[in-house]
Amino acid sequence: MQDPYLTLIRCLLPEGILEYFNVTHVLQGPAGLQLQLEEKNLLPEVYHGQRSESKGFLPEIKLQDFPIRGQQVTLCIKRRRWHLPDSGEVITRDWKLVQQGTRMTSEFAAFLKAALG
Repeated sequence: MQDPYLTLIRCLLPEGILEYFNVTHVLQGPAGLQLQLEEKNLLPEVYHGQRSESKGFLPEIKLQDFPIRGQQVTLCIKRRRWHLPDSGEVITRDWKLVQQGTRMTSEFAAFLKAALG
């Protein structure tokens, strides 16, 4: 049987995000909910088999997501970076989380576009 809290959080977050991110903190305050997400240490598939070293995280980005029960929701996302010693390259996963030109998730931007017509 699946953990009921995990089932609930999967329904609240953008689809597929828990495959690559861990929820590290949930903060509730006057500004709403802040969900802290850290990218898992899973090397992008195209680099599998290559030597790699996790080199921490890029600066955190904050994205507005759908409100929950009248509370504003902010996703605070820390993306990981890796060093490939053999090539000297520093890589990150290519994410399409942010709608072009906005600071909110693609799903939320599409929702607003439909709602505001």
